[in-house]
Amino acid sequence: MRPLKKTARTTGLLYLGVAITGMLGFLLIRPEIYVAGDAAATLANLIDRETLARLGIALELLVVLTQALAAVWFYKLFRTVSTTAAGSLTAFGLINSIAILSSAAFLVTALTVALEPALAPGGDAAATAQLMYEMSGAFWGVGALFFGLWLIPMGYLALASEWMPRPLGWILIAGGIGYILSAFVVYLVPGAPGAVELALTMLATVGEFWMIGYLLIKGVRSDIEPRIAMPEHVAV
Repeated sequence: MRPLKKTARTTGLLYLGVAITGMLGFLLIRPEIYVAGDAAATLANLIDRETLARLGIALELLVVLTQALAAVWFYKLFRTVSTTAAGSLTAFGLINSIAILSSAAFLVTALTVALEPALAPGGDAAATAQLMYEMSGAFWGVGALFFGLWLIPMGYLALASEWMPRPLGWILIAGGIGYILSAFVVYLVPGAPGAVELALTMLATVGEFWMIGYLLIKGVRSDIEPRIAMPEHVAV
């Protein structure tokens, strides 16, 4: 069990990195730069707070790095439980990291145009920078689909392996479904209250931090033998 616990804790550490860099970059720094509906203000923030804008880009790249590595380590942790589920978890995580990588590229373009206005189409640096930030946010929005998809096999594997509490597995699955639904609600019901999106993603947030904490503190249950078969079902 010792190598398995070590793998679990490394996975938890990488997953924690995803959470921290995502919250710092998207929830804290982005609102300090991007002003919805005010291209001039966004441009001014990019110029006046260049260092903060560059930190935001670096944090997006760290989201990509930590999620890609976490996806690989989740496969390493769960591959003996179900290769299909573990492979799906890894694939969905990697695709989501690509979405965030695309977002980072738009942030780089926004800053470049702000600092070198001659590069902007028609010389309108403000409109171009604003559009780049909106495109970046759109990648986060549509990427929620694959973020939800990666939580579902994660929950399944928590159940199938019996290495984690069963409620955790079900919360991750329900949270993943909620995240997928939120990706559609945002675009199909644009006037929906923000509380709806928050409600749909709440379980995912609970499940994620529970999984991170469990991996870091407990690793896996010590009273369960490591899986050596590859079952493709889980008792409910």
